Amino acid sequence: MVDRGASALSLPDDWPAQPDPILALNRMGSFDWDLDTGLMQMDAQAHAVLDLRADEYDDHPETLAKRVPPDESRRLDTAVSQALKGGSENYGAYFRIRRRDGTLRWTHTQGYIRRDDTGRPRRIIGIIRDATQELGESDARLHQAAQDGARGQQASVVELTTAALAHARTVQDVIDVLKDTHGVTHLGATSLVVGLVEAGRIRLVAEGPVGSFVPGTRVTRIDEPYPMSEAVRTLGPRFIESPEEFAERYPALWPHLTDLNITSAAYLPLIVQARPIGAMGLLYSDRRGFTPEERDILVALGSSIAQSMQRAMFYEQEMDLAQGLQQAMLPRTIPSVPGADVAVRYRAATVGGSVGRDIGGDWYDLIPLPGGRVGAVIGDVQGHDTHAAAVMGQLRIVLRAYAAEGHTPAAVMARASVFLHELDTDRSATCLYAEADLTTGVLQMVRAGHIDPLVRHTDGTCRRATVPGGLPLGLSAEFGRLDYPVATLELDPGDTLLLCTDGLVEQPGADLDDGMRTLTALVATGPADVRDLADRLIDVAAERGGDDDVALLLLRRRGEGPHSGRRLRRHVAPGDPAALTEARHMIRISVGAWGAGDRADEIELVADELITNALMHTEGSAVVTLRVLTGSGRRLRVEVEDSSSALPRRRDAGESGVSGRGLLLVDELTDVWGVEARGGGKAVWCEFVVPGHD
Repeated sequence: MVDRGASALSLPDDWPAQPDPILALNRMGSFDWDLDTGLMQMDAQAHAVLDLRADEYDDHPETLAKRVPPDESRRLDTAVSQALKGGSENYGAYFRIRRRDGTLRWTHTQGYIRRDDTGRPRRIIGIIRDATQELGESDARLHQAAQDGARGQQASVVELTTAALAHARTVQDVIDVLKDTHGVTHLGATSLVVGLVEAGRIRLVAEGPVGSFVPGTRVTRIDEPYPMSEAVRTLGPRFIESPEEFAERYPALWPHLTDLNITSAAYLPLIVQARPIGAMGLLYSDRRGFTPEERDILVALGSSIAQSMQRAMFYEQEMDLAQGLQQAMLPRTIPSVPGADVAVRYRAATVGGSVGRDIGGDWYDLIPLPGGRVGAVIGDVQGHDTHAAAVMGQLRIVLRAYAAEGHTPAAVMARASVFLHELDTDRSATCLYAEADLTTGVLQMVRAGHIDPLVRHTDGTCRRATVPGGLPLGLSAEFGRLDYPVATLELDPGDTLLLCTDGLVEQPGADLDDGMRTLTALVATGPADVRDLADRLIDVAAERGGDDDVALLLLRRRGEGPHSGRRLRRHVAPGDPAALTEARHMIRISVGAWGAGDRADEIELVADELITNALMHTEGSAVVTLRVLTGSGRRLRVEVEDSSSALPRRRDAGESGVSGRGLLLVDELTDVWGVEARGGGKAVWCEFVVPGHD
């Protein structure tokens, strides 16, 4: 059987042999009513409340007729029937019983209805207690027809409040409903006070009317002489019917309320599963006393509020756990990156529904790589739940590991896709990975079903950087399409790269391209500082709302002195001697102009060797780039790109003694050199330390 009710009394397996000690201490009996068989078991304390011997009751409710007068039985049956048919989770009622000596005594019962997954009531578990002293015989006789209209109005307020509470998700939502125009103030109360039990103490979460806060009562012990503490301690309501009674029973509290014109009050325990989770106080300024019907209504209202409050507390606890899980999966800190300013932001969506729907699988990461490079990642696992967050955490870790191992961007993405596929989950993920060399500004990017990045230039313009993409992670492995094209672009000093998830782009009623254009304009007009820009973007996302998470990463390449950004590039096609001559001339003139004339011959010779090798050993063109770098010493860097992925290798010199000495020459004349994968090809680069003046 599946319990659809939010809660019910939790009874031990050997019940009723071992009654709950809290109930026993408060002289409360308990019962378990199986609606399928019609049998109702009661513990010994319940027998005592009803003045029954064990041998006088055979577990059939009809047997109680000797103790419950017909009128009271019909009223009690009506209350139970309405709760069962109306879909309520609980009910409460005061009724009279006739003891064996013939006297009538007031009794109160509170039942918790358990239903199966179809909503059918299957079981009622509840408590029963003597309420004679609470009500008093004089009040018990006040069944006046004139109050029928008032009872109907009050019952309507209970129904409205209960319906509104059904949509409350957090503790504050519950309090807001109670303070709303359809809340308990329509019962005539001036205001309310609410406290929740935490670690054996009561913490106020709603403090009553303005100016009524009593010093020292923000957090109180359960054993202190306050009405809310008594309601929690005894699991019973406390009705205070006059100012004189208030002053007599609670002398420590009353002096702080004398200016509020309080004439009566009702303090109701919030009980769930026979355990107090808090208490609620209703303060009145225009009435004295409570009729039995009014007490019934207030107790029923307290039961409904208790259920809603527990749901809200469970929701907040589970959300704390879920959000803690997601935060644990995201990087705790972002490493500082020499040569760059970085800002990251994450915003969870606000999605109605079950707990855990407010988190998802969006993530960012920044990965330090060998050679002063850095990897920037943005991604989004399908779904909005804790499963998506868990998959995200695993995927982030393995992608980080693959990148740190030195794999090319395309290999990193392909391996991550295989991992997600082998994880045997039903989730896919989009991702964009950018590997940046901040000394040169060169970025190599791969995209797996993700949206394109944006680049903002120093002049304030912003553009969408088109990156050829492959299938989302997981799907590419499933369909055997693990090819991820690599796009190369360059960030000049002062340029900013934006990676984000689609929650920042998608807008209701607009397509993705419109969203990208809107975001491009927003970035172009945003603050220059990446942290301020990140705050601005996340604020816009919060204002817009939406049902998707937002993750973003901003990386701005810093300017590094007067020589940074000096760059010349020349395209050299095969069989074009004029282009080769122009490239040589460009190198010689630029090297002299940039204050490196002492090494002009070496630089020109090495560049010529690299260009020639590219034209001879590949089928395409060569692109030569010359730039000045600063930082740990001023350097001049030469790069030659081609379309072949084959790495250069040392070869023995031919018979002529000329061919085969290219790499030996490069190694001898340069201060450092290397090879980088660039898309489907490569770049051979070398650097020369040059004087630090023009």
